[in-house]
Amino acid sequence: MEYKVLVTVFIAVFIAELGDKTQLATMLFAADKDVSKMTVFIGASLALIVASGIGVLAGGVISQYVSEKNLNYIAGIGFVGIGVWTLLRA
Repeated sequence: MEYKVLVTVFIAVFIAELGDKTQLATMLFAADKDVSKMTVFIGASLALIVASGIGVLAGGVISQYVSEKNLNYIAGIGFVGIGVWTLLRA
């Protein structure tokens, strides 16, 4: 296992997920007194696992057709675009 990649991915995803809509939705589900916190945790965890799996599979397929360098440019432009769009909406 490549521990450097593991730690890098963990930190990047952890920071990206903090305070986002997914975490807020999970907090709202967990705030319901009649709902098991373990059920909310398991459901949210499984959803993140499946979403991450889709991302890994899509990345594997896309990387067969697009170079890593171009993917980095596309991702960078995408993140900047989302940031600008978010700022304009604020």
